[in-house]
Amino acid sequence: VGIFLGAIYISSSLFTFIQQYIMATVTLKMSYRMRSDLSRKINCVPQKYFNSHSQGDILSRITNDVSTLQQGLTNSLPTIISAAAQFVGCLIMMFVTEWRLALISLFITFLGLFLIVFIMSKSQKYFLDRQESLGKLNGYVEEMYSGHEVVRISRGADNVKKHFGGLNEAVYNANWKSQFLSGIMQPLMNVIGNLAYVAVCVFGSMLALNGTITFGVIISFILYVRLFTSPLGQIAQGMTNMQTASASAQRIFDFIESEELSDESDKSSEMPEVKGNVSFENVRFSYPDTPDKVIIKNFSAEVKAGQKVAIVGPTGAGKTTMVNLLMRFFEINSGSISIDGTPISQLSRETVHNMFSMVLQDTWLFEGTVRENLVYNMEGISDESLERVCKACGLDKFVHTLPEGFDTVLSESVAISAGQKQLLTIARAMLQNAPMLILDEATSSVDTRTELLIQRAMDKLTKGRTSFVIAHRLSTIKNADLILVMRDGDVIESGNHETLMAKGGFRGMPGGMNQAAMMKQAQKMQQDMLKMQEELKNRTVEATAGGGAVTVVVTGRKTVEKVTIAPSAVDPEDVEMLEDLVTTAINEAMRKVDEMTEKEMGKITGGMKLPGMF
Repeated sequence: VGIFLGAIYISSSLFTFIQQYIMATVTLKMSYRMRSDLSRKINCVPQKYFNSHSQGDILSRITNDVSTLQQGLTNSLPTIISAAAQFVGCLIMMFVTEWRLALISLFITFLGLFLIVFIMSKSQKYFLDRQESLGKLNGYVEEMYSGHEVVRISRGADNVKKHFGGLNEAVYNANWKSQFLSGIMQPLMNVIGNLAYVAVCVFGSMLALNGTITFGVIISFILYVRLFTSPLGQIAQGMTNMQTASASAQRIFDFIESEELSDESDKSSEMPEVKGNVSFENVRFSYPDTPDKVIIKNFSAEVKAGQKVAIVGPTGAGKTTMVNLLMRFFEINSGSISIDGTPISQLSRETVHNMFSMVLQDTWLFEGTVRENLVYNMEGISDESLERVCKACGLDKFVHTLPEGFDTVLSESVAISAGQKQLLTIARAMLQNAPMLILDEATSSVDTRTELLIQRAMDKLTKGRTSFVIAHRLSTIKNADLILVMRDGDVIESGNHETLMAKGGFRGMPGGMNQAAMMKQAQKMQQDMLKMQEELKNRTVEATAGGGAVTVVVTGRKTVEKVTIAPSAVDPEDVEMLEDLVTTAINEAMRKVDEMTEKEMGKITGGMKLPGMF
């Protein structure tokens, strides 16, 4: 008997291990496949999905929801399966022993199960609310963290904390309601078990007094009821975890089942030698979420191969939208866009994207080496090519000052300015060597001197290539072969710089000054401002805070040159106060630099405020 019992215990342990191993393997593979499906899905959803969902919410689905689902299944499913097996076994033994007491116990148990199902139906929405509110919270944290510097400079920390508190409270409320309702199920099953004990004792006693059953049957049934209700409590606890997993699964499958880009397997994935002739014919477009608001009304233009086309106009004229349509990020409502006579609607999106190198106003760099950022998704790029491109962009000195050169990892510890980030993205576009080029405010984050270096590099890059340039700076567009002036989604004028100036172009501009004269004066002012910037960068401005406790010296280029702290005036260990004093002194110094710059600029412009170019 001892050997038999020992074998049973060993077998039980072995089967438990196998069960846990199988569940861990299955759930981990499931989460792996889900993440793979979500990663694939990201590349298949249309652009409008990202316009209506925050990045943090999408990341929460990929990371938090998948992990919650995997943990819920791993921790709950084995318990539910084993408890269900024990439940069925006890039920069979109860009917074999005494079917009338079994029916009484089963009736009370089903009453409890009915209450559990009712509670689950009411609490499930709170589990879903919890996951959704957590996704919103993650999205807000991601957004505020990425704009942390703006929040601090704008002194918006209090508003951020207030909004974060509201989102955090929503997560708390959803958590509290879901946990409270689901927590009722375990005590409820204990109550149901006690009722079953009472019912067995009462009805069993009546049957025993009648001589129908013996006292031993009642004792057996009390044990059976204990074994019968115990798995129900385990099932109730497992279902609580399964509700959380179910809410996460719903969010995951909502994303997986969302609308995808249309299938393009029947479209051409190859294009003969691309010359770069681009034609826009009566293009009309409105964004999918606002179909009644037409952004591009009737856009038509002919761009010849090798031309440098500048697209200018006021904010909201549709400049960037036209580029998005050209890249097929969105589909046009009517009209057609053709490349070398082939409508882009007949080409796959990947084919269209391979025709262009693109530099946006918003730079994108990932944590990796300089080399990895430059040669992103490209093969066969030699060090000589990297050196040549970096020299053309004016990046060579910056790269050579880095500790490991091209192998330096770009992370938070490496100080890199917005202008340098923009130069890296421009260098990446040069390395791609695509037949056509798109520059959307590509020089907006660099100073005038760096812009001149980039402009020379761009002239080399765009030579013989069709290029589209969206810019507001005169120096960027004046050498364009064709300038398209847009307003309210239409082209109101076109021509090169000289042609437009000769006929008083860029109409609609405020002021009655002759346009050609204004442009000449603006060019002279630009030269004078370049000289002024060279002079200002050698000047310094000093500011103090806390009654002289902190002194800051800032150059005319708005770089902090020196910070001096008087230990006698402030406690060096009070880090928070020191940060506030240093920030106050820096802000005051920056204000003085702005005043000095404005004063010097007034000397150049004579106090005249020129209207914006576009």
